[in-house]
Amino acid sequence: MTAANPPTESDPPSKIEGDQAFRSPRLAGRDMEMTYGGAVSFLRRNYTRDLDEADIVVSGIPFDMATSNRPGARLGPRAIRAASVGLAELDAYPWGFDPFDYLRVADYGDCFIDYGYPNEAAARIEAHADTILDSDTMMVSLGGDHFVTYPLLRAHAKKHGPLSLIHFDAHSDTWDDDGDRLDHGSMFLRALREGIIDPSTSVQIGIRTHNSSDHGFTILGAPWVHREGVPAVLDVVREVVADNPAYLTFDIDCLDPAFAPGTGTPVAGGLSTAQGLEAVRGLTGCNIVGMDVVEVAPAYDVSEITAIAAATIAHDFICLQAVKAGAKPQRYGRA
Repeated sequence: MTAANPPTESDPPSKIEGDQAFRSPRLAGRDMEMTYGGAVSFLRRNYTRDLDEADIVVSGIPFDMATSNRPGARLGPRAIRAASVGLAELDAYPWGFDPFDYLRVADYGDCFIDYGYPNEAAARIEAHADTILDSDTMMVSLGGDHFVTYPLLRAHAKKHGPLSLIHFDAHSDTWDDDGDRLDHGSMFLRALREGIIDPSTSVQIGIRTHNSSDHGFTILGAPWVHREGVPAVLDVVREVVADNPAYLTFDIDCLDPAFAPGTGTPVAGGLSTAQGLEAVRGLTGCNIVGMDVVEVAPAYDVSEITAIAAATIAHDFICLQAVKAGAKPQRYGRA
């Protein structure tokens, strides 16, 4: 990715102290905040729907009416934003740079979904994403249960054509249904049948629940990841996905419940937070056109560890895009 409007020295200097989410006059750079106070946006980015200068747009998708077990992921975007404040304080680790020196990133706020009309949710999310993608920006979405990825994929496929899927999860989410359910366990089979994702160039990582068919996906189960390691995962992803336009979706329950208890359908034996972050940071060279992190349900969280993991995953994805825009990682010690 190359920044559409890379920040320059001519950007207006700013000495905002606090509440930069509302007060900052620019999308580049950052200002002084108290980590324990101030208006909360994702990474303290400016809340705006004026996207003329944005390279990346972060948006919440607060929907969880398709969950099959514990509800509460509708509160995920709020929790992820709150957990992101510590990441906005210093240069990014282990990257060694400020991504906002290379990218203009906006927080667009949340997609409005009327709880009284759940059957309208998919269309609302798709239209919300259409509006953002029509501005020629990259979209980073905060869920919400995993069903929200389905309308997001529909919107991205309109712009980029059929997509490869890089899918981190405990579940394959390709169980069969009648094709019309609001279900966070079947939407990728639905997307496959609609031709918006290509399973032959897609990889599912961390899976540890049974499905009678792989539906043509390359599946790297959690035990395989533990045995072979993250470098082997990245080798497979690069081989299978190649340079196809890809969508990255990270269900936080890919992580073991020891690291991510705040989710609706936890499954034992998953990846550690360190493994998940190393994998996301290693996706260099992949042609990723959009991403989401989903299924954070803060009511079941402990000391915000699930929300912090999700915020860091999205933060590190943005850092990947900063590298594409010209940032040079400056390693600190043996990272």
